[in-house]
Amino acid sequence: MSRFLAVDYGSKRIGLAIGDDDTYFASPIKTIAGCGDVRSDAATVEACAAEYDIDGIVIGLPLNMDDTEGPQAKIIRTFGEALDAMTDYTIHYIDERLSSVAAEELIRPAGLTRKKKKARVDRVAAQVILQTFLDARRNA
Repeated sequence: MSRFLAVDYGSKRIGLAIGDDDTYFASPIKTIAGCGDVRSDAATVEACAAEYDIDGIVIGLPLNMDDTEGPQAKIIRTFGEALDAMTDYTIHYIDERLSSVAAEELIRPAGLTRKKKKARVDRVAAQVILQTFLDARRNA
């Protein structure tokens, strides 16, 4: 069984989710504050990863609709490279197009205030990213 931490990276907020390829189930765990510096943010995520006994990290990569990588994807790759340099975890990238939209759809029925939705959407987006990754592993 392999256990994974998913990251929905943003310069202000970083969503995290956990899951494994035994149950193929992803769960949101927390949202942490980002400082906007990819190396500092990578160190913060690495510290969180150490708490969860994981085997790999899944990072959402925002591709354009034509499958190209834009400026935000380059930032994400820089973040992933920084994380890779400071850990022994295998880093996986997965297309995260529309993950935030899917996350908002998932939390809409909860009837949360706008402020509470904003606080949760990043970790739920990480859950969507990780669930996509786990489903792909199961179907491979």
